[in-house]
Amino acid sequence: MIDFVVHEDGDSVGTIVVEGVKAGAKLTGWVMEQDQTIEVKTVSDIPIGHKIALKDLANNDTVIKYGVDIGRTVAAIKAGEHLHVHNVKTKRW
Repeated sequence: MIDFVVHEDGDSVGTIVVEGVKAGAKLTGWVMEQDQTIEVKTVSDIPIGHKIALKDLANNDTVIKYGVDIGRTVAAIKAGEHLHVHNVKTKRW
């Protein structure tokens, strides 16, 4: 079963595609471009449609999704942690 999707190898986040992800769960992700799977253990609850960190990110790191820059972190984020508007912001404003 696939719990999250990643668009490209090198992306720093995946998108959760199942309901009810809880901290401590071991999730399977599908890297679409390479057609391979990866596993990540969650460190926080993550709602469907939200992002999961695939690697540790420091404050002010660039977040990569779809192989492109989608914003920057505003706090350190651990692999398996929930990414959303509380810890990632656009670089436009």
